[in-house]
Amino acid sequence: MTKKTIIKSFYFLLFTLFVFSCKKEESVNSENQKPSASEAISQSEPHPDSIKTNPVKESAAPMIQENGFYNAFAIPKDSKKRDSLYAIFSKKYSERERYAILALNRLDSKSKWNSDTLVVPAKIDTTLMAYSPFPLQLDILSDVKKFVVFSYPIQAYAVYSNGTLVKWGPTSMGKKTAQTDRGLMFANWKKKLAISTVKSEWKLPYNFNIHNTLGIGWHQYDLPGYPASHSCLRLLMKDAIWLYSYADTWILNPGGATTKAKGTPVIVFGDYPWGKRKPWRKLLEDPNANNISVEEMNRIIQPHVEKMISEQTNREKVADSIKTAKASEAALKETTSTEN
Repeated sequence: MTKKTIIKSFYFLLFTLFVFSCKKEESVNSENQKPSASEAISQSEPHPDSIKTNPVKESAAPMIQENGFYNAFAIPKDSKKRDSLYAIFSKKYSERERYAILALNRLDSKSKWNSDTLVVPAKIDTTLMAYSPFPLQLDILSDVKKFVVFSYPIQAYAVYSNGTLVKWGPTSMGKKTAQTDRGLMFANWKKKLAISTVKSEWKLPYNFNIHNTLGIGWHQYDLPGYPASHSCLRLLMKDAIWLYSYADTWILNPGGATTKAKGTPVIVFGDYPWGKRKPWRKLLEDPNANNISVEEMNRIIQPHVEKMISEQTNREKVADSIKTAKASEAALKETTSTEN
């Protein structure tokens, strides 16, 4: 082997060793850059914020649904866009569902777009009972056969029979300058179509008076989504008809000048948050925002229970007396007719 060949072989060996060393270093660096076992696991798991919740079961109580009980249905100001949105609204929900949604927003069909946002339940209950802000049971009323209560703060009414909630719904009570009287009152007279004493052109279907001297009563009229009446208690037509049949009227003495027995007890309480956010809008953040507790209802009702039961007992006695008198009168007429 020549000297020149030996030199070439030497340089080739050095080059080979250099390349092998570089590849080994790259391999080591590559291994050092690999994530640890814990890092690999953490990278394979989704971010906590992206974890999907299990769908709510149909049997779950509405108030504990984890995916949101109420949604906001925004209404544009532009009339053309509103008409287009209404077409979508009508297609998405049935007539009964739309009625329920509007009722929850204290609106009737005439005033359906008198708002910039509708609060819409994720699951529609057309009876409204699933969304009741009033307690389902009030033991304090167990001896009161019929009772109606109106809440100014949430613009809603409720009906209890022997302490059990049988119905609730929306109302529009007296506006700020003509507020409805608060406190205990009793149902008096009723008329299927009354004429307003404020304006004769105002027709009041299924009017039921509860304060004769002040002319306050409940009846069907527009529900615009806020307190707007001249002290009366506005209702949806279906509710006005239902209450017209449900409540008892007063019983007058002969001649009609004085009251012999009072009708169904009615309590109006609280105050509306004038100038602030509508109470039912709060349902978007908290589905229990409008709920009235049993304790609060007891505080409102307790001072009047004795009076309500006393008037109820008196009315039953008077009604029985009138019934007996009529039966005796009918029997006497029949006897007289037979003798003749």
